[in-house]
Amino acid sequence: MFDNVMSKLPQLWQATLETAYMTGFSLLFSTLLGLPLGILLVVTDKGGLFPNRWINSILGAVVNIFRSIPFMILLILLIPVSRLVVGSAIGWKAATVSLVIAAAPFVARLIETALREVDRGVIEAAQAMGATSWQIIFKVLLPESLPAIISGITVAAVTIVGYTAMAGAIGGGGLGHMAIRYGYQGFQPDITAVVTVILVIMVQLLQSAGDWLARRVDKR
Repeated sequence: MFDNVMSKLPQLWQATLETAYMTGFSLLFSTLLGLPLGILLVVTDKGGLFPNRWINSILGAVVNIFRSIPFMILLILLIPVSRLVVGSAIGWKAATVSLVIAAAPFVARLIETALREVDRGVIEAAQAMGATSWQIIFKVLLPESLPAIISGITVAAVTIVGYTAMAGAIGGGGLGHMAIRYGYQGFQPDITAVVTVILVIMVQLLQSAGDWLARRVDKR
């Protein structure tokens, strides 16, 4: 058993890198998309800084639709999009396209929740001091909610790691593909066990790093 794992070390290392790439790029781009979406959901809501019922309803509907589709189904539906963006429907790069589209609405809702936790009194105090709406967003809402935003992004990162494992089921590469190809289809449970341990370690590292950063930026 040990010899079998040792013989697969190059593949395990490559699969770990692919999972790290998928997680990193997906988290980056889903945050870049989810952050403005989350802000818009808050400021366009009733009582927000820029209330607009139509924009809020449309954005909310789009976010809810993509969050409602199971990730495995979304992976299949987005195969043409992945092929258009990266020129392939398989591999970690193709899976990253689906991961971003799946994670961005999730990140948006997490950021929306974090922003809504900001004390209304702080916002009203800023308005009384003559702050503009944009100043309130960038100097009050975002700084005050930063610890909660970081905690939310950490949750998203852990979720994305789980998604990368599922992406391996349809040729997405990474540790998920390794577990299915060698562990399940190749009847090598030791490979599945090693992949599981690596994924657990990755999740623990991400969670610990996120918790540490959230505590560092928390000025309360």
